[in-house]
Amino acid sequence: RASSGGEWCQRPFTRRFLDLPWEDVLLPHVLNRVPLRQLLRLQRVSRAFRSLVQLHLAGLRRFDAAQVGPQIPRAALARLLRDAEGLQELALAPCHEWLSDEDLVPVLARNPQLRSVALGGCGQLSRRALGALAEGCPRLQRLSLAHCDWVDGLALRGLADRCPALEELDLTACRQLKDEAIVYLAQRRGAGLRSLSLAVNANVGDAAVQELARNCPELQHLDLTGCLRVGSDGVRTLAEYCPVLRSLRVRHCHHVAESSLSRLRKRGVDIDVEPPLHQALVLLQDMAGFAPFVNLQV
Repeated sequence: RASSGGEWCQRPFTRRFLDLPWEDVLLPHVLNRVPLRQLLRLQRVSRAFRSLVQLHLAGLRRFDAAQVGPQIPRAALARLLRDAEGLQELALAPCHEWLSDEDLVPVLARNPQLRSVALGGCGQLSRRALGALAEGCPRLQRLSLAHCDWVDGLALRGLADRCPALEELDLTACRQLKDEAIVYLAQRRGAGLRSLSLAVNANVGDAAVQELARNCPELQHLDLTGCLRVGSDGVRTLAEYCPVLRSLRVRHCHHVAESSLSRLRKRGVDIDVEPPLHQALVLLQDMAGFAPFVNLQV
């Protein structure tokens, strides 16, 4: 404060945003709350802001490209992940139209601590990318390869051999996979698997499901939606060998009979198809417009 003519006046105190401590204030308390889409814009303000944003991105533990937008340019992804070396979660589904091995493999090499990777729909990748992931990220626990037609039995073998911590795997619509590949996965990694999706794989049948059941005692979630070759024998084996199973998806598995599902229902397993009696009552209600009282004596 200063006095002039006996009166006290207060001089305004100003401080610039970038004068705040970066590592103690801006990075942990400000930039952590800024969406990635805004960070891209913030980089363009000045060289100082660009340095601040890059320092923040270098320390990212989780990166989900969906936070940038439904589509992200290749150059933008390269800028965002250029210095990241501590990622534990990586989701790149919005990059599915262009993401290649050349884009992904360097990111994997810089981030060996990755535990969760989502590559659903990334059809431009190849077996090389999966090999780099398996070789360089030994702590991998969760992986989504849904709708990746390039995933074949050889690629899955590499994953099964080199990822001892794998717990959750999404192989939805990986149409090249056959029973032999799933059997190998079950034998190598089955003891640790908690969740597996084989949905929309017409080449997967009872042989694979039975081997999964016998080798995956901790399996909690299994999705067999649209696996047309899966039948009642596979489901019965699941009921016998998977004591902690919590959910089973068998919609459009036309060879799975209710008799094989009843044992799982009694254990409280969540199954996505209703028992035949319930289906009949729902159909009757839809036809009549009300739910009549039905007295059934067996």
